[in-house]
Formats: sequence, structure tokens, C-alpha cells
Amino acid sequence: MPKFKLKSKFKPTGDQPQAIDKLASGIKRGYKHQTLLGVTGSGKTYTVACVIEKIQKPTLVISHNKTLAAQLASEFKEFFPENAVHYFVSYYDYYQPEAYIPQSGTYIEKETDVNEEIDRLRHASTNALLTRQDVLIVASVSCIYGLGSPADYKDMRIKLAVGQKIKRDKLFRHLTDLQYKRNDYDFYRGNFRVKGDVLDIFPIEEKNEVIRVEFNGDLIEKLSIIDLITGQQVPSSNPRFNRGQETNKSQIPLRLRSGRAKSKIQNIEVFPAKHFVTPEERLKQSLESIKKEMKERATQLKNQNKLLEAQRIEERTKYDLEMIEQTGYCNGIENYSRYLTNREPGEQPATLIDYYPDDFLLFIDESHMTVPQLNAMYNGDRARKQTLVDFGFRLPSALDNRPLKFKEFENHISKAVFVSATPAAYEYRMSGIKTKKMKAGALTKEVVDYEDLKLKIEDSNSAVAQQLIRPTGLLEPSVEVKKTKNQVADLIKEITATVKKKQRVLVTTLTKRLAEDLTEYLQEKGLKVQYLHSEIHTLERIEIIRDLRLGKYDVLVGINLLREGLDLPEVSLIAILDADKEGFLRSETSLVQTMGRAARHIEGRIIMYADKQTGSMKRAIKEVNRRRKIQEKYNRRHNVEPQSIKKDVKVENVRERTKDQRPRTDKLKDIPKDELKHLIEDLENQMAMAASNLEFEKAAELRDQIADFKKLRNKKTEL
Repeated sequence: MPKFKLKSKFKPTGDQPQAIDKLASGIKRGYKHQTLLGVTGSGKTYTVACVIEKIQKPTLVISHNKTLAAQLASEFKEFFPENAVHYFVSYYDYYQPEAYIPQSGTYIEKETDVNEEIDRLRHASTNALLTRQDVLIVASVSCIYGLGSPADYKDMRIKLAVGQKIKRDKLFRHLTDLQYKRNDYDFYRGNFRVKGDVLDIFPIEEKNEVIRVEFNGDLIEKLSIIDLITGQQVPSSNPRFNRGQETNKSQIPLRLRSGRAKSKIQNIEVFPAKHFVTPEERLKQSLESIKKEMKERATQLKNQNKLLEAQRIEERTKYDLEMIEQTGYCNGIENYSRYLTNREPGEQPATLIDYYPDDFLLFIDESHMTVPQLNAMYNGDRARKQTLVDFGFRLPSALDNRPLKFKEFENHISKAVFVSATPAAYEYRMSGIKTKKMKAGALTKEVVDYEDLKLKIEDSNSAVAQQLIRPTGLLEPSVEVKKTKNQVADLIKEITATVKKKQRVLVTTLTKRLAEDLTEYLQEKGLKVQYLHSEIHTLERIEIIRDLRLGKYDVLVGINLLREGLDLPEVSLIAILDADKEGFLRSETSLVQTMGRAARHIEGRIIMYADKQTGSMKRAIKEVNRRRKIQEKYNRRHNVEPQSIKKDVKVENVRERTKDQRPRTDKLKDIPKDELKHLIEDLENQMAMAASNLEFEKAAELRDQIADFKKLRNKKTEL
């Protein structure tokens, strides 16, 4: 079996070596939970990659949103180019869940827009988990949602081999059972086509590679891989299929390796086109069980004099049953997953985690954000579905189509590492640090015993590793607390002084109204200010950030400037208004995260406007000062001169690009109209993925190309 092999031009530096050794040693000692306290810019992702290489176990990395997950997946692919690194997030670009609003009698049909490329990546993830060991998947919290039984998914795969006898009609039926569709004209993922003695199967997890099966009667005479675009067989020199001495075997899909001699494929496997697949015998039993529950539920509702609800549940369920009987699938089939996967009432559903072996490695990135998300998924889902059940839109068994409860998620953990610059009390407590309860107004919250934390960090055998050294030598920003009296006048003075040095400023407020009013006031004073808020479109948002870096704006004002994508090395001053108002945006964690935005500039500093110092403020300032002293000590010992982070700004404004600068479509005028349709769809998928990866300039370029190709298509239609 191939092993994780880390490739990087970097070597562990600063406090990375001790963090790597401590985490790896803790995993080998059997620690179930560990915490990596690592500041932004210290190379946490590289540290995690080094630990993965040392431990050599299938790994799951969970991030709290798609964007950060895409960034991490990209970084890990660079670190492990020869291993199976995959990306698993919700495949919906748009998702409106099924819901019912009793107050107005409004039923909202489930409405989705599935991203085909992400769907492909999800299947590639599960296929890899079932066929190899060197698998690293970066996932969002969607990994705790029901996915279908891994046992059924694996058992129902088709195994084909050269010399195998199989009736073609039987193979076609088997492919249909796996939710593949026959389509001899418009061939795409999840389809198969037949021409004479040749069967082409387009695996659901592949992008451009098609399995070709050539028959001689009922005998499989040849297996090959062909390129979707060219229609040519993949040459034996391709490293993915060549088993010569110079080829790295880990680059060959495992389903193609076994029994394969050099350039000839001897056997191959085809996995289902849907994650929810059920063996035929169990499907029949499941349908009977669903009918039984439907009758019991209808009777129950009639006894409660809910005649409309009783009629509704019968009509809707019968329609779904007919669809499943005829096609093996229906929209919302996951609501019947308890029966289709043969689970008991209340039993947890299978998820991506169940595709992993029991002894796997788990990293929870930005754990202070991700853990609360994991904890909240179940209750929100339950409340919505319970209303659907009460009013006859779904059977009670639909409640078992759900995300994992947090306790169930914890039970899946074999070895977990929480990664964050600001771990919460939960992560520290699970890693053996003492915590205590404290009153915060009307609320009680859990806080860390920092004396115990300090002792555990210094203990080489503890479950907490610290990584505070930045290779650039950059220090945590200095912190100053000022009274709120005349704060706006003082802020203007500070902004003016900062701008004179050609540096930038972020100002964070507590309310949208204050942010808007402050922006307007500062603009009236002649300052170049822009208001950044959550309603700004993604592409427009990145243009505002770029304009700040270029100097079109000197100041950004917003409520929450912690969102991903705000990597601004030009920012040297962050002003926090109403710093003494306890709450989510002024908690210890949020304050430390906000202050970290100024840690990319050598003159980074923070001004908190407050009339008193809250507990959160005191703890945040104390922690930032502690980290600053550690970096200062390291810099003196190693003669490191701090350097501001330098990051190129892409000056080109894609919205203003002329037609002459765009790719010429006239060279492609001979492309058939039908092919243009597929080309546009492919470009749209690429654009969505580029935006997910924060490659906004690339996304805008693709948007312009799509517009040109659509014009070309329209011209062909007119002709």
C-alpha cells in the first residue's frame, strides 16, 4: 500500500519541530484529544501535514466552511502530490430545504442547484476511502450528514475482468441498479452508452476518463480507458496507467492496479452513481415497511381528526413509492434512509466518517468555529423536520434522516487534534486542561484555567502543543485601550497618521447602523473609506479588498471583519469600537482573532475604545502580550529581523478588460453548437470552483469567457 509522502521545499522551523513531535507522540501514546494552539502565519497546515506523514493513517480534516476547506485541500495537494487528497463539501450551490410554515399555511418545496463538479469530488472521496489507505479528505460539516451505507455502496459495485463471461443485458441492468443511465447521444458522468460490441461507462467520480468494455459475444475481450474529449485510448506512457519502473504506483487509481500487466488493464471496478443505493431484495422489504408506516401514520392522524394531514401523507408517500419501484430513486429518497439502510428507529445514519476505518486521524481546523457548528447541526435540522411530520408532509421515520448528534460525532473520534489560534474552553477541557464556570451577565460560560494551561504547554507529555513562532519574525500587534470620549475625533487623528505612512486601517463596530453612519461621516471628512458588509457579492467584495490594498480606499469599516479572505498585509491599525460590550463579537476569542489581522505588518497595532476592561478584554490582551514576548525572545536568540508580509496585488480589473484582451472565440467558430453547450457548462463549473478557492480574478475571467461563448452559441442559433 502507498504511504503518505510529504513533498515541500520547507523544513520545520521555529517551534514547528516541537509541535510536530508533541502531537505525533501524543497520538502514538493513545491520546484521544489534543490541541494545537497556533497563530496565523506560523505554518499550522505544514505542521499538520508533517504529523500525517509521521502517523500514516487515513485522515479527515474538518473545516467550518467551503472556502477554507477548498484552501486547505489545495495546500494539502501540494504537500502530498502522490497521495489521494480529496475535497468533500455540500454539493449544493443553492439549497432551500423542504419546510412548512403553519402560521401562513405555506409549504416550501425543496429546491436545489447541484454543483456537478463537487458531486464528482464527493464520489471520488468515498471511492478512495474504500480502495486505498493513503487518503486525506478535507471536508466541511456536511461530513456528519447521512450519506448512505458504505457497506451497500461497496457491495453493489461491479467488478469486470478480461476473460469474464457476462450477458450484456444483465450488465446493463446492473448498471441501472447502480443509478447509471443509458444515453447513447448526450454522454456525461453517471451514464453508459452502447455501440455494437462496445460498452462505454462514464464513472461518476471521473472527469474526462471513460471505461471502455469490448465484448466478443458474452466474453469481455478487452478493458481500456479512453479520453472523453479525444476518444483515444489513454497511452501507456501516461503515469496514471503505466506500471513501469519509473512510475509511482500511488498515482495509479487502485481500482486499476490489481492484476494489471504493464499497459493492459485486466480488471476494473465501477462504483454506484449515487450514494443512496439499496440491494434489490432489501429494497422490496423497505417498500413494504414504508407502506406499513404510511398506513399506521394515516390512521393515527385520522384518529386525531387531522383528515387533511392523513390524506396528504398517503398521497405523497404513494407517489414516492411508485417512483422508487419504477426507477429505484425519487427526490427526497434520503427521507426513507432508515428503511433503505436497515436501521432501527433513532439509530444514527451512516456518514462520510463511516467510510473511514475505525482507527483514523481527525483534525478540526479553526476548532473554535467548527466545533460549535458540529454541535448545532442536529437541533436545527430536527425542528424543521418535526413540523413536516406533524402536518403530514413526511413520515415520522424521516426524522432519522439527520446529521449526527454531537455525542454521536464524539463517539466516532479515534484520535483528534483541535487546531486554532484561539481554542475554546471545550477543546482545552477535552485535552486535559482545567476549566471553570464564570458568570457573564445573565449567562454562565466556561473559561480556561490559564495557570493550568501554562503548565500543560510546558509539559512535553501533555496534550496541548503550542506554535507561536512566525518564520517572518512578525510580532503580535501592540494593544492600547482608550476611553470612548471623543473617540471619533481620536480615530480620525489615528487614521490620518497611519495613512500618511501609506498604511491601511480596519475599523470594526457592533451594529450595521453605526458602521454605515461612521463610514458616511469619515467620507465627509475627506477620508477614503468603504463599508464592507455581508450582502456584498463575492466578486465585488474581492474588488473592494484589492482597491484597499491599491490605495483607492484607506479604511474599511464593518461589523465582522474576521471573514475569510481578509489577508491584508498593508493593514497596520485596527480600531475596535465598543470593545467593552460583552458578546459574540467582543468575546475573548473574537478579540484575539480580530487583533491577529494586524499581525501581518511590522507596525501592527490595536486600539480598543472602551470605558472599562471586561474579562474578555483582559484575557485577550494578556494572551496577545504573552505571544508577543515569545516571538521577541525567539527573534533576539536567532537574530531574526521582523519583516512585513509582502503579497502581490493583481492590478488588472477584469470587469474593464477590453474584448481584444479576452480569449479569441473566432478561432473556435467551427465547434458544433451541441459541443458549445458542454463547453459552457464546464466553464461554469470551473468558475464556481475558482470562486470557492478564492481565485476571484480567475473566476471573473471565466465569467467573461462564458459570456463570449454564449454569444457565439446564440449566433449559431440564429443561423
